[in-house]
Amino acid sequence: MVANGSNAVQASIDSNYDRETELKAFDDTKAGVKGLVDAGVATVPRIFIQPPCNSSETPAPAKNQFSFPVIDLAGIREDPIRRKKAVGKIRDAVETGGFFQVINHGIAGRVLAEALDGTRRFHEQDADVRKQWYTRDAGKGFVYNSNFNLYSAPAACWRDTFNCTMAPKPPNPEELPEACRAMLVEYSKEVTQLGDSLFELLSEALGLNPSHLKDIGCADGLVIMGHYYPACPQPELTMGTSEHADSGFLTVLLQDQLGGLQVHYQNQWVNILPTPGALVVNIGDILQLVTNDKFKSSKHRVLANRIGPRVSVACFFTTAMQPSTKVFKPINELLSEDDPPKYRETTVREFKEHTIKCLDRTSALLHFKL
Repeated sequence: MVANGSNAVQASIDSNYDRETELKAFDDTKAGVKGLVDAGVATVPRIFIQPPCNSSETPAPAKNQFSFPVIDLAGIREDPIRRKKAVGKIRDAVETGGFFQVINHGIAGRVLAEALDGTRRFHEQDADVRKQWYTRDAGKGFVYNSNFNLYSAPAACWRDTFNCTMAPKPPNPEELPEACRAMLVEYSKEVTQLGDSLFELLSEALGLNPSHLKDIGCADGLVIMGHYYPACPQPELTMGTSEHADSGFLTVLLQDQLGGLQVHYQNQWVNILPTPGALVVNIGDILQLVTNDKFKSSKHRVLANRIGPRVSVACFFTTAMQPSTKVFKPINELLSEDDPPKYRETTVREFKEHTIKCLDRTSALLHFKL
């Protein structure tokens, strides 16, 4: 959401100000957006103010009438009828909006609560302790900062994040912060098991062998991100997370009860309202590529909010952070004379690097179209 009334916003954004200096000053605090809030900031700094959109390109406001499906995974291993029903619902969801929620997914409520609590603990510990982990070296096992694209994005978002690559090569536990160490180890194991089940169901939704997507490497990598969205004094001026599509294969999101996640669906922004105990699942761009557009990856965003903090834990099945020469292309079994490949082959790393360059909100998939 951007500010209404472009004159007011333009007045706030002085083209003569030294943006680069302000970005560096913010980054050098190593305290993130949380540091601004703790310091009592009453207005959103200029580096966070989103540029006004061209009115002709502005999507319709968010609507609440539509609900993405909530799919019950209870008994899918024991009961073939339940499994077939779940596969059908998942197929319908991923062929249209690319998003759905799952309940009875096998991850205990205690584990979900601890995932959120561990994320909150890290971000709310003493700033001097947090600063020890602050870095822009993406090659480190644990990375904490505010806005990974701080220096390249048109505007910063009102959010701090830590991320950790848990597969295929997890860090040693002692390399992780004490505040979230146990959580990361336990939650990654639980989400990996759920991911295996989801990739089986998605494979079946394509009419393939249940192990197909896992066999070609879709489940090889796992990155966990712990997002922290502090309360914002002027949420109409900025975003929690700007509009984007996920670049990996599959994302599993745990969000708290504050809400704010929206999906761009049928030219409208649709709220994904929190469902207790549910996890949000969405298709990533690479999975759209390998399924030759049978599955859809949708853009989404998170609104800033006067109420906060909002906490979420996003798990990305991707090998983007690992050097790999493995090539992905549309699955042969899904192709025919009437449905030839729509994309050229690529590596996950190449795709991710191109995604980072797409600052104009265009889909990275377009670059790989044949």
